[in-house]
Amino acid sequence: MRIWAFTSFFLLIFLGSYAQHITVSDSTGWHSLFEGAELTFKMETPESVKPKYLLEGGNGYGIQLDTLGNFYWKPGFDLVDRLEKKKEVTVIVQAEWKDGQRAHKQLAFTVYHQNRPPVIDDLPVFYVKQSAVNNYQVPDQYVSDPDGDPLVFKSVPSQIPEGATLSSQGLLTWSPSRNQFNALKTVPVVVEFVVQDQPEKAETRGRIKIAQTQLDLPPEILLVPGDSVVSIKEDERIHFKIYVSDPNGDDNINNVGFISSDPRISNQALIQNTTVQAEFTWSPGYYFVDEAEKIKTIELLFFAIDKSNNRSQKSIKVKVADTENLEEKDKFLYTKYRSSLSQSKTLIDQLDENHEKLNKAYKQAKKGKKNRSILNATLGATTGLAPVAMPNDPQAYKAVSAIGGTSVLTLGTLEATEVIGKSKADIIEKLKINVEIRNQLQLEADNFARKYALKSARRSKDFDPDRDKLLPILNNQKLVVLELDASKPGIINYDNKELKKTFPDFSEQ
Repeated sequence: MRIWAFTSFFLLIFLGSYAQHITVSDSTGWHSLFEGAELTFKMETPESVKPKYLLEGGNGYGIQLDTLGNFYWKPGFDLVDRLEKKKEVTVIVQAEWKDGQRAHKQLAFTVYHQNRPPVIDDLPVFYVKQSAVNNYQVPDQYVSDPDGDPLVFKSVPSQIPEGATLSSQGLLTWSPSRNQFNALKTVPVVVEFVVQDQPEKAETRGRIKIAQTQLDLPPEILLVPGDSVVSIKEDERIHFKIYVSDPNGDDNINNVGFISSDPRISNQALIQNTTVQAEFTWSPGYYFVDEAEKIKTIELLFFAIDKSNNRSQKSIKVKVADTENLEEKDKFLYTKYRSSLSQSKTLIDQLDENHEKLNKAYKQAKKGKKNRSILNATLGATTGLAPVAMPNDPQAYKAVSAIGGTSVLTLGTLEATEVIGKSKADIIEKLKINVEIRNQLQLEADNFARKYALKSARRSKDFDPDRDKLLPILNNQKLVVLELDASKPGIINYDNKELKKTFPDFSEQ
């Protein structure tokens, strides 16, 4: 009885450690935010004694959580790729009390890309000469977009000199007349223009100062970045911004395109924003390179043709390396993660069910011992009183003695084998083994579920060894003593809700 009381008390303490839970002070609006936006809230628990808070999985994101539960995060503008638009970030908050109790809460955020307008620095002076076509290409190092968006230049009609044009890629063309050129000697002209990013259309104004001199730019096709050889993996993306300039103006561009040495690259990889500005975006995919090749080299030829069939081109070689499929690997590792916890929960449920059966058997054993004592006393009285009640006949005495002796001998055999009620000592020993295995499995499985809740953690080399640590418990030799029902399956396919009920830190992804 004392052993059972101690076991029950231990289970109450053990299970009670998972009763705490964490809440967020402001439950509205914190799940999603934009890059550069500040997010603050406070973690709370219903208990009067406040715990110490810790953050898991927040490395690299700049998330701050102090020990009092004050949460602060301002996502950087480089967190979300402009082409992906949003990114999912998941962290785990742990609360730890002084008595050793813990609680965990998983926080999932959706961070959206925040577009920023272009940035324009002070531009160099545009020097021109009289009666000549003067071209001024706005230098890339002075005009940029913080998000890496393609840029389009637009002129302000009221600010541009008569006869001057500004192309969409930032080429200012002007052939000043004699009077215009002479006027530059005393009053330089300042041209205002607008730089607009694509496709968000955010705008910034810039200024170009024009003075007397001569400057000429040859026609060309420009790729950004300008590397002639690019090496990527199968799961990576290449992205080029293509700028085409023509001394005769934007209207003279007839066609911009590319040719690939591999027919699997679709023409849709090239998106033309304007007649002189385009984007090339392409990702090979995990099945682009054969495993036997390891590396596959392709050639991309970008070209621009004007209305006179004059052609300019630039070639780029792309080396694609065979890459492990992380998506499939993560699915496989998650299957192993979930399978181990499902197998653990299956045994835990069987042990809980067996615990109830042993409790009932223990109560029956105590009741059976009491009944045997009463029955022994009753039969003993019958044997002693029989000679008094029977007539004075020796044959009758022999009959009574035989009956009484046989009854006492039979009861002694029953007591020796304890058929009337099971052995308390055996049941108590089984209860002890049942609780011991159950508690050990719960502890190890909880640690396993928490440690490998994130995909990145499951990719580590410690995942399989830690998973194997559960096997000695699942295959404990003492389980044979408990005589569990062998007809039940060794693993049950539980749903996520059932697994999370047994293992609070279980991850659903």
